[in-house]
Amino acid sequence: MNELLLYSVEERIATISLNRPEKRNAFSPELVSELTQALLRAAEDEQVKVVILKAEGSVFSAGADLAYLQELSDNTFEENVRDSENLRKLFTTLYYLPKVVIAQVEGHAIAGGCGLATICDLTFAVPEALFGYTEVKLGFVPAIVSCFLVRQTSETIAKQILLSGDLFTAGEALAYNLINYIYPKDEIENEVRKYALKLCSETSGNSLMITKQLIGQTTNPGLEKSLNIAVQLNARVRESEDFKKGIAAFLQKEQIKW
Repeated sequence: MNELLLYSVEERIATISLNRPEKRNAFSPELVSELTQALLRAAEDEQVKVVILKAEGSVFSAGADLAYLQELSDNTFEENVRDSENLRKLFTTLYYLPKVVIAQVEGHAIAGGCGLATICDLTFAVPEALFGYTEVKLGFVPAIVSCFLVRQTSETIAKQILLSGDLFTAGEALAYNLINYIYPKDEIENEVRKYALKLCSETSGNSLMITKQLIGQTTNPGLEKSLNIAVQLNARVRESEDFKKGIAAFLQKEQIKW
């Protein structure tokens, strides 16, 4: 069995790669846990100054995988609360990490995968990448990632994205302030590494850490309260008939009739 993640350090840059290309790098409980631990490993490594988050294969991440979705629909409320807390831990670890995290998005980033890509401090994407929060089309809600999204873009855009569930282009993601740069596929790796090396050589690691803390604590002081609400809503909606109907249709590859 392949490792779920690839982890390496070179020139003070830790590179973490999602490594489930056969599953479109979709989330599983194991991947969520291992990615959280990999981020914490980079945070604690004094030889690491910048983290690059990328993915193997043609898709950055398609969100939850089929087995994960089936599990969620069968879970008790308490089990779904624990699972929601694990997702919360992943995203808050990423958001509050004392090292700069750069996402290198060379394929589609959907649902939780979109959150993973856009919560990073800086996000580089290829023009072909599509983004989107498709949860409402499955009877689900993007509860946890929404707590970050509204701060990244406007409430108007957040409603447009979350309520429609439609995919949008890298160019639109740039206009929505969800990503920072767009580069062709044959240039993006070099550009990301060049940017990371510049941070390593031209900035103070302590200053980067404190600046991230300053931005996180002053622009989003109510984040933890919002996340507490989101965790409960995330678990509660999984008990709804719409969620069970949507997941069943998705798993059976049937068109959902809402």
